[in-house]
Amino acid sequence: MFLLPTKHPNPLCFRGPTHSHRGVPFAGRIWCAKRTGKQRYPSEKKKLRTKHKELLSDSKENNKFEGTWRLFKLAVPLHHDPGKDSSQLSDALLQEIAKVLKFPVASLLPREAFTVVRKSFDARKKLKEPKFVHTVEMDVQKLISLEPRCWDFISRLEPKVGLVEHVHDGKDFGDLASIIHDSKENKEAVLEGGNGHNGFSTELYKKQATRKPKIVVVGSGPSGLFATLVLAELGADVTLIERGQPVEKRGRDIGALVVRRILELESNFCFGEGGAGTWSDGKLVTRIGRNSGSVLAVMRTLVQFGAPKQILIDGKPHLGTDRLVPLLRNFRQHLQDLDVTIKFGTRVDDLVIKDGHVRGVMVSESTDKLCLTSQKVEYDAVILAVGHSARDMYEVLLAHNVELIPKDFAVGLRIEHPQELINSIQYAELASEVCHGRGKIPVADYKVANYIDKVFNEVSDSGVANRSCYSFCMCPGGQVVLTSTSPSEICINGMSFSRRASKWANAAIVVTVSTKDFEALNYYGPLAGVKFQREFEQRAAMMGGGNFIVPVQTVTDFLENKLSVTSVPPSSYRLGVKAANLHQLFPVYITEALKHSLVTFDKELPGFICSEALLHGVETRTSSPIQIPRNIDSYESTSVKGLYPVGEGAGYAGGIVSAAVDGMLAGFAVAKRFNLFHGDVESVLGKAQNVGIDQPYIVENGSISQLHYSIFETDELR
Repeated sequence: MFLLPTKHPNPLCFRGPTHSHRGVPFAGRIWCAKRTGKQRYPSEKKKLRTKHKELLSDSKENNKFEGTWRLFKLAVPLHHDPGKDSSQLSDALLQEIAKVLKFPVASLLPREAFTVVRKSFDARKKLKEPKFVHTVEMDVQKLISLEPRCWDFISRLEPKVGLVEHVHDGKDFGDLASIIHDSKENKEAVLEGGNGHNGFSTELYKKQATRKPKIVVVGSGPSGLFATLVLAELGADVTLIERGQPVEKRGRDIGALVVRRILELESNFCFGEGGAGTWSDGKLVTRIGRNSGSVLAVMRTLVQFGAPKQILIDGKPHLGTDRLVPLLRNFRQHLQDLDVTIKFGTRVDDLVIKDGHVRGVMVSESTDKLCLTSQKVEYDAVILAVGHSARDMYEVLLAHNVELIPKDFAVGLRIEHPQELINSIQYAELASEVCHGRGKIPVADYKVANYIDKVFNEVSDSGVANRSCYSFCMCPGGQVVLTSTSPSEICINGMSFSRRASKWANAAIVVTVSTKDFEALNYYGPLAGVKFQREFEQRAAMMGGGNFIVPVQTVTDFLENKLSVTSVPPSSYRLGVKAANLHQLFPVYITEALKHSLVTFDKELPGFICSEALLHGVETRTSSPIQIPRNIDSYESTSVKGLYPVGEGAGYAGGIVSAAVDGMLAGFAVAKRFNLFHGDVESVLGKAQNVGIDQPYIVENGSISQLHYSIFETDELR
């Protein structure tokens, strides 16, 4: 099983096989599993040595018999583990713990002293047998109180980076609302965040003698919802405006699209309660610090509103649309209980700006396409959390001279295989254990990437070189869906339900693009990336022949640049597909990058190229094509006072979790601005690592970096 690391920022790049294209050598780099042992860079080795010295120093200063120890990489063979849906401490896992402690009789260890905090499945082919890998926390005091004979073994326990670490004591906190409530009641709640800062001070809150600040949050995606939650809990007068519909009505609108081809422009796969992530796979994988206070607060808040507790443990947590819908209803009810005014079917047509300061918004009903009854509503601050498909809002910002910076993103195709094929490629004889998501092992997925550092003779030097092609938003057991927001455009994505029980697996195969590519098509200015996206979405619509039919081509035909006249393989896309030559869709350098990357991926996943694999066009909205500059501390726009751009649409997030974290921290920043909260914004829950980067990668100057840009550290992408 080919894995890219989920946390390590610099996976190993090695020289892949040399291919030939029309007699021209082509070379690429494959990103493989993270470096270990002698493969590590000197800087990585130095970092590990430094961390090991710190651990040893901490172990001398801290009492080994206090607090919690964390035990990593406890591997249990598949046939000895209860399976993916269990977080219980099995006998086999207890034996692995006993080996680490060098305790002679595993059965004597009290289970109550141990808690599984992470569990993932590892079926890489280099292993002798597939295993579930666990991270376990050990409560030392409870362990010794229940089994005093463990004292000697704990006294000899030494920390080792990535294997055995002593966790500093900190308050075990729950969901975001509970954190805020506890701090209000106790006047001081000390919370260790991901960076070790205290979360709250004794003067965190201050009652206002004046009126509550009136704040509007535009957009009910993850960033908008969490910003609203923070501000409402802290006592602000919050209005949440959503151009789309609540999930109940939105579900019916999506049904009308799928069954009767009726596209509601304001209520679809992109617009509506929960944002684009509602009708998706509901991935909760993040690269911004899985154990940081901010991420844990988001995850536990999701559990509080109905997500299964298993998401706190799974190595690759996901929800699925069927779980997201009731979760969002619970979230909405909680906000209404906090007196939040929620306005669905309401579009923000314009910003009210005076003397460089936002004074409110102009709104109208979403059904009023001509904005004939636009109404002015005054607010003290506007939090903009509109997502990257609200292109009309970018036009509004540009009209007010709000600074917009075009940024890199990626475009490509969505590939679909039979899920049984992916199971077979990844698990071999274990494929039968998947059982449509109900077996012991998870439905197989994949993540592959290729860095292209050579060009072809017939392509200019600015074409193919220094590009990355990678799989993105992989949906095992899912389906391809339409995410167009205009009937003249075709844009697709993938989604799945919690069990991932569909007979298809799909993923985007995309290539990085930049301003040079926009300019090659004569698109300039801040919105050049948006125009670039539209170009190919409109081409795809024309190739499909209209009526939301998607152009498709088998992978084998795509590689041979031919169009078969026979019928194409079945597709999960329910609005219909049409055979087309997808070489006519993109410029040649994107097509060539896709072709050669597919060949490279097949070497890592033998069988990836097959007649059953079907390419769908087009995938363009991998991330926001722009970024709205903002102050790193206050989250306020650098162009207009009182405007707070947040989340994926503003270029600061790339997935459900990172968007939620960004909105949450922005909520605290706005609360601080209006004296609802005192303290350092980052110290609230700890500074999240690499905020805003949850999925795709790019490579610059031979090293991996993020496609998204972050206000914090940026060393890897969504």
